[in-house]
Amino acid sequence: MKRLPSIIACYVILLLSPQGQAADLGSLVSSLKAGGHVIVVRHVATDDSRKDIYPFKFDDMTAQRQLSDKGRGMARELGEALKKLGVPMGEVYTSQLNRAVETAKLLGGKDVSPIEALTDSGAGSSSAMANPDGKNAKTGRAIRDLVNAPPKAGLNNLAVTHKTNVTDAFGKEFSDIREGEALVYKTATSGPAAFVARVQASEWIARAGS
Repeated sequence: MKRLPSIIACYVILLLSPQGQAADLGSLVSSLKAGGHVIVVRHVATDDSRKDIYPFKFDDMTAQRQLSDKGRGMARELGEALKKLGVPMGEVYTSQLNRAVETAKLLGGKDVSPIEALTDSGAGSSSAMANPDGKNAKTGRAIRDLVNAPPKAGLNNLAVTHKTNVTDAFGKEFSDIREGEALVYKTATSGPAAFVARVQASEWIARAGS
């Protein structure tokens, strides 16, 4: 019994090591190739010099914050990485805000479906983004319903949204989600989808390049 704490400690170190993380991501990619998942992504980096003035004027690009050049570059790299890794994409859903629409198009490489549930529940408020409270129950339910719906056979659905919406749907423990970060859920024939993993954009890109 005295050896048990040492064994557990070694196991934790292995899981947290680059080798352990790489093995976990490799297993996840293998599962994704078979389809049946929903990947929820926060839009990539934006240009902070441009603010949301009237963000719900969806056709007015001057009234909402846009992706930065760095963000667009990362989205292209991430889309190429997912393609190289052989992750088959089905439906691509997105927020109605252009920064999410553009992210989704660069990631999925196909037409996207903007929907209200994924649209910024913080209404572009910097305070809401800094401290999302996860209290928009209607938005949360709608996103969970989207995530619980199984994709077509052999495919994975993609949903691109905002930090506030992620918190509404999945709780404040995800309020630290980073730009470009993905939450992966495994759908079921009955019952809710199961949370599988959090993956940074840089991790997908590194895996595709290994």
